[in-house]
Amino acid sequence: MVIRVFIASSSGSVAIKKRQQDVVRFLEANRIDFEEVDITMSEEKRQWMYKNIPEERQPAQGNPLPPQIFNDDQYCGDYDYFFEAKESNTVFSFLGLKPSLASKESEP
Repeated sequence: MVIRVFIASSSGSVAIKKRQQDVVRFLEANRIDFEEVDITMSEEKRQWMYKNIPEERQPAQGNPLPPQIFNDDQYCGDYDYFFEAKESNTVFSFLGLKPSLASKESEP
């Protein structure tokens, strides 16, 4: 299983850049293996991301914005879902991973 974070390296939006950094820093700090996928460098990867986000999670208008998070080909969510999971200490289950020993999710 590989956590893949779809990002846009050349985004002009400060908010998008901060959200991408927040996800990446959290994964690094918790030693969660992940791969960054830059959708600005590959139309094929961008289209794959768009097609693999469930219809009910698509925005009402426009395309989904990065960061978008997948576990292999399984969609986990966007930044808002990630943030909710982080706030409730359920990021490991959000990502489809077993909780680490230091996580509150591992407590009985």
